[in-house]
Amino acid sequence: MLDARRLRLLRDLARLGTISAVAQVHTYTPSAVSQQLTALEREAGVPLLERTGRRVTLTAAGQVLVEHAEIVLGALEQAAAAMATTGDELSGPLRIGAFPSAVRTLLPGALVHLGQRHPRLELHVSELDPAAVPDALRERRIDLGLVQDYDVAPVVPDPALDTVPLLVETVYLAVPATSAAAAGVRGVADARTATWVVSSPGTLCHTVALQLCQAAGFQPRVRHHADDFSTVLTLVAADQGVALVPQLAAAQPPPGVRLIPLPTRRHTHVAHRRGSAGHPAVAAARSALDASTRSYLEQS
Repeated sequence: MLDARRLRLLRDLARLGTISAVAQVHTYTPSAVSQQLTALEREAGVPLLERTGRRVTLTAAGQVLVEHAEIVLGALEQAAAAMATTGDELSGPLRIGAFPSAVRTLLPGALVHLGQRHPRLELHVSELDPAAVPDALRERRIDLGLVQDYDVAPVVPDPALDTVPLLVETVYLAVPATSAAAAGVRGVADARTATWVVSSPGTLCHTVALQLCQAAGFQPRVRHHADDFSTVLTLVAADQGVALVPQLAAAQPPPGVRLIPLPTRRHTHVAHRRGSAGHPAVAAARSALDASTRSYLEQS
């Protein structure tokens, strides 16, 4: 019989690449992780890992088992969700990860709704970049979170997660309203000579800015890096450059900023571990987020 905890370690080794990284995520020692993976090989009856010095890679059998591990772990989540439906009242921790602009706009209404309908739920919110949400879900640091992609930069589906659409936003080009150089800007192609404010390298927003500029035939001249859109808009208002800003962050721009709608769209989804959709706390949170998002859009 294959041990589910050891399957999770193998799955994370395939994702993270090293035993040391797996040990850090699970707060084990590397030797403890190695021992558990060796035990899993005995259970499987075939070699799962190839060891060359300090390097460890998965064998063909190990890769097959990782694919099945996702199915097994999803089934365990589904079983836990089914057990939770037998309770009389929702209780215990519910941990939500969301990006800053959603925490300011969409989440408050959802939290109020959950607190009123399910007072025994222990609500915990963590500000997380959408790119960090999948790992936080796999590592069970959160129970559901908000992930994103753009129509110009779709994200490959994660086999460990299920997602449902929440929001589609217009993306704006924010330009200094009083700048003579920006007076004729009507889209990204017109901003080829402008300086730019973009997110940190490695973030999805940074990737999207580069892709849109490259599609328009130029490489952006980046002056500032900022990840908080309030900071981004403040820099634009100070005539420090132009920037891409999604609808949630552009609701109340500071004076001195002109917003130009672009055909690009940002898509936000609610993500949770595969198999946990039927958990009553997860279902309640999804419903509350849907209602809060509709209410926010109607009022904005």
